[in-house]
Amino acid sequence: MQTRTAELDLEVSRIIRAPRDRVWHAWEDPERLAKWWIPHPIACRVVSLDMQPGGAFVTEMSENGEPFVPHLSACFLDVIPRERIIYTNALTGGWRPAEHGFVTAIITLSDHPDGTRYRAQALHKSRADREKHEELGFHEGWGTVVAQLAELVEIEA
Repeated sequence: MQTRTAELDLEVSRIIRAPRDRVWHAWEDPERLAKWWIPHPIACRVVSLDMQPGGAFVTEMSENGEPFVPHLSACFLDVIPRERIIYTNALTGGWRPAEHGFVTAIITLSDHPDGTRYRAQALHKSRADREKHEELGFHEGWGTVVAQLAELVEIEA
């Protein structure tokens, strides 16, 4: 298994005060995923969420009521229910090579005394890609969506 490399990888983590099943459900249900996947007030539409190896993961976004435009076109590499999700935009659904791959993401969920430990790692092929992702606002963007996820599932507690 890949270990974190500071030169190539970025990470956000958070303790979410909700059971792991509830956090997982917010991932596997397209309607719920659309509520937290992109920082508000941008709207998200889930086009495809085939959570199995080789399955497509496609989302679109809309700002200020504008038409939806592409956000993410990726392929799930590994899915272990309630534990781990790995996807990459280097491939599209059905293992097809993507034109411009940039990142592989590893999402892990584990039990914590206060709920669920949520960890999201973004793996990059080069230091330049990592730095570009950081400059584009990785910590703010990915941190915001994890906070939105937490808000969604903690309300249900």
